[in-house]
Amino acid sequence: MEEYEMMPMEETGLIAFIMAYFLFIIVAYLFYGFCYGKIFEKAGKPLWAGFVPIYNLMVLLEIVGRPLWWIVLILLVPVVNLIVLVVLCMDLAKSFGKDSVYGILIVLFSFVMLPIMAFSNDVRYVGPAAGETGSV
Repeated sequence: MEEYEMMPMEETGLIAFIMAYFLFIIVAYLFYGFCYGKIFEKAGKPLWAGFVPIYNLMVLLEIVGRPLWWIVLILLVPVVNLIVLVVLCMDLAKSFGKDSVYGILIVLFSFVMLPIMAFSNDVRYVGPAAGETGSV
């Protein structure tokens, strides 16, 4: 007869940790995708755009009025991408009629501020803050 060995406790714990980590990543992706989708809907874009990688950045750039070539800065240029993302958060707040403090709060506490933007009836899209519009 064949004998089966049970997995050592260390391997079982590692597998459980990896599975929990991936579950967390999936839940976070769905949470942020849905929040961005609801924000996009307020700006007249489809909800599903919040879930599509890279395309959601293109829609965000269009909503805030920044040129589409900024996607190269976001995806390919280290350190500059952090600065660009802060600018995008500031523009996002201004595009929805909020001030710079709100933009800073989005940068620091996106897990709280994005759902507020997505589900609050007080937050309405007023147009691109940066002025230049690219079409997606």
